[in-house]
Amino acid sequence: MDAIPLALDGYLATEAEPGDREDTASWRLNCSAGTDHLVEEAVVPCTTVEPEIARALLTERQPGDLLRVIGHLTLPDTADGVIRLHADSLEVLWEAPLLDTNEDDADTATDTDADRNSAIAALAESLTSFGQATPGPGQSIRIHISPTGALGSGLEHCHSFDISPTLAHRLADYVDAMNCYLDSERPDSVALDPETIADLTELFEDIDLIGLTNTVLNATRPECRPAVTQAMDDMFGDVPAPEDTDP
Repeated sequence: MDAIPLALDGYLATEAEPGDREDTASWRLNCSAGTDHLVEEAVVPCTTVEPEIARALLTERQPGDLLRVIGHLTLPDTADGVIRLHADSLEVLWEAPLLDTNEDDADTATDTDADRNSAIAALAESLTSFGQATPGPGQSIRIHISPTGALGSGLEHCHSFDISPTLAHRLADYVDAMNCYLDSERPDSVALDPETIADLTELFEDIDLIGLTNTVLNATRPECRPAVTQAMDDMFGDVPAPEDTDP
């Protein structure tokens, strides 16, 4: 069966192993579909006879590295056979940080894993919904999220998402809006930029409340002044009573 040209992004599931011949290697690539419409995780066996790729995988790469493997996918001739991706080129998209294996820190790391993983799951779910699983026509932008440190068996917490430039701009706007609010507040709509907020603050600080109150009450019929005074008091705080203003 003819080999199928294929480019595949995924995380190195385990350490690469030397092949049967010199300057060859085999490894497993853990791929996340990042959509509700496909199998969420797939592990694809990979091999290479390219000496540079083999040496890089055996000496430089570690589990958790995000790789882009370009090559040819061969399908088995029998139902019990194994598909393999024969790599012609390899690109490192993201390097997993080295994990400190000090046993004294193991308990502390375990205590924080649950919170971190639940946060990743929540972010992955929101990004999947945000992108509606398909980036649309044209060039797309890929977002990768994963835990820090050597991933090892934690590859189920790695996700990749493709979104369009338009959605990327919207996402950037939402982040900018969040930055305009305190951590305890949530924006209900698009927030003003910091310069506009500063201009509005300066404008309201320059308002003469007594002069404003006098102007409003002098233009108000006498029988309506108590209600207007109460309304202004609710808005601005204490204001002069009607009898304290000019007739």
